[in-house]
Amino acid sequence: MSLIQNPILRGFNADPSIIRVEDTYYIANSTFEWFPGVRLHESKDLKHWNLLPSPLSTTTLLDMKGNPSSGGIWAPALSYADGKFWLVYTDVKVTEGAFKDMTNYLTTATDIRGPWSAPIKLNGVGFDASLFHDDDGRKYIVQQTWDHREYHHPFDGITLTELDTTTLKLMPETARTIYRGTAVALVEGPHLYKLNGYYYLFAAQGGTVFTHQEVVARSTTLNADSFETEPGEVFLTNVDTPDSYIQKQGHGALVSTPEGEWYYASLCARPWNRPGESIYDPRGWSTLGRETAIQKVYWDDDGWPRIVGGHGGKTFVEGPKDAIYTESAKDNSQHDEFTTPTLNLNWNTLRVPFTEKMGTTGDGKLTLIGQGSLANTHDLSLIARRWQAFYFNAEVKVAFNPFSYQQMAGLTNYYNDRHWSFAFVTWNEINGRVIEVAENNRGKYTSYLKDNAIKIPDDVEYVWLRTKVRKQTYSYEYSFDGAEFIEIPVVFDAAVLSDDYVLQSYGGFFTGAFVGLAAVDYSGYGASAEFYHFDYQEFGDSLIGTDVYSWEAGELRAD
Repeated sequence: MSLIQNPILRGFNADPSIIRVEDTYYIANSTFEWFPGVRLHESKDLKHWNLLPSPLSTTTLLDMKGNPSSGGIWAPALSYADGKFWLVYTDVKVTEGAFKDMTNYLTTATDIRGPWSAPIKLNGVGFDASLFHDDDGRKYIVQQTWDHREYHHPFDGITLTELDTTTLKLMPETARTIYRGTAVALVEGPHLYKLNGYYYLFAAQGGTVFTHQEVVARSTTLNADSFETEPGEVFLTNVDTPDSYIQKQGHGALVSTPEGEWYYASLCARPWNRPGESIYDPRGWSTLGRETAIQKVYWDDDGWPRIVGGHGGKTFVEGPKDAIYTESAKDNSQHDEFTTPTLNLNWNTLRVPFTEKMGTTGDGKLTLIGQGSLANTHDLSLIARRWQAFYFNAEVKVAFNPFSYQQMAGLTNYYNDRHWSFAFVTWNEINGRVIEVAENNRGKYTSYLKDNAIKIPDDVEYVWLRTKVRKQTYSYEYSFDGAEFIEIPVVFDAAVLSDDYVLQSYGGFFTGAFVGLAAVDYSGYGASAEFYHFDYQEFGDSLIGTDVYSWEAGELRAD
C-alpha cells in the first residue's frame, strides 16, 4: 500500500460527495456559478484521480444566467442504486440577505459519462440535499432547511422527506426534522448511511471557514429528533489544530473499500500567510479555494466512526490495501492548441455554456466575441480554469485590433465579478493599440499603467501575455515575438483572490481563483479576439530554492 498525500483534488474542488461502484470511486464537487455544473473525478486507488465530463452541461439541466457570484451549484450529492447513478443538485439564486432562493433537482444516468436525464424538480426548502436509498426500497431526501425569518436561526436543522419511487416526486407530508445539530449551529451538508443496525448521519457545522467541522449522529429509526450526536469530540475539524498543513476540513461523505476499509472525503483548504503575519490570526489566505482531502476512518468499540490519527486529520494517509493503481497526470498542467470544436474539460465558463454568442474554438485558435466587462454577471466572453498549484505560469498568444478603450482582450486572474485582475490589449487616445493592466478589488476598479500604457508597434500582429503566480504574489509579462518577455512593473497581492479575503466584504466566498482568457466590448460592437497556444504550467506547491519547486508537504504548515 502507498501513502496518499492530501489534498487529493488540488484547487477549487469543494463539498465532495464520494461513492464506490464495484472497484471504482467517484467524487462529485460543487461548481457554484461556473459552467458546466458539477465536477466529477474517478479513481481506483483513492490517490490518483482523473477528470470526467461534467453532468450538467446543457441549459436544460442548468441555466444560471444572472446568478450571483457563489450562487449556482451547491453541494451536489452522488449516489448509485438500482443500476444507475443518481445526482441531486441545488441551483442557488440568492446568496446574500435573509433569503436563499434555491431549487433542488434530481437527474440520473446509467453511465457516469452521461447522458443524464431531464431534471426533476424536488423542492426549495433548503440546500445541500442528498438522496438516501434505504434497504427496504424506500428513498429519502435529506437536506438542510433554511429559515429566512430574522428572529430565527437561519439553519433550521436537517430535514428528511420521502421520495415517491414511482413518480420521483417528494411527499412533503412526510417531512420531519431528524437532527438539529449542536451548539456550534450552522448544520448543513447531510449524508445518511445505514450500517450495523443504525442510521448514521454525517453533517457539517460551524460554517465553511476555519471553524468548520463535521459531526456524526445516529439513530435506530428515521423518526423526528431521534438522532443522538457522537459523544466526546467532533468527528473531523481543524478549529483547534491551526498548525496543521490541512485546514477547514468538514463537509464531505463516507465511503468503504471492497475489503471493508473506510475513508472520509471532505473539503479542506491550505492557507498561507503574508510575511510577518501570524498563522493564528489571520489563519491565512486560501487562494486555491476549498480542495478535497481524504482521511482514513475506524470504528470504535461503541460503533462510532473516528478519524485515524485524531480529529484534525493528516496530510499523509494510508491507502487502501486493495487499491488498483490508477494512471493519471503528474500534475494539472495544461497545453491547449484549440484544435477541437469543443473546449477542453479543464475550461469553464460563467453561468451559461460556451456558445457561438461567446465565440468558437477549433482549427488552432479560440475566437472570443467581446461582450460585457469582467464585472458582468449576465453576458461575458470568458473561459477560465482553476488555479491548482501555488506556483505556476500561464501564457497565451493574442490577436486583437480594438478601436476603442471600451474594447479589451487578454489574460485574467479571476475570483468573482468583484475581485479580478486583467492584462489586456486595448486602445487609447495617446498611442492607439496598447497593453494595460487593471484590477477590480472589492468592486473598485484601478488602471495601473494609465497614460503610460505600453504601445504596441504598428507592425506587430500578435501579443503574448503571461502571468506568473508565486503563491503570495503574482504578476504579468508581455512579448511581441513570443521569445523575449518583459515584466509589467505591477505586483499583485494574491490574497485578494482568496476565499478569506472575499469573505471580508461578500457573503459568497466559495470558489477559489481561476486563470482565464477574456474578450470585452461593452460598446456593443462585438469586436473579436483570437487566442492561440494557451499554456498553463505548474511548478509545485512550495519553493525550496531559487526557481526550484516541490510538491512535497508535511503534517504542519511550518514544515
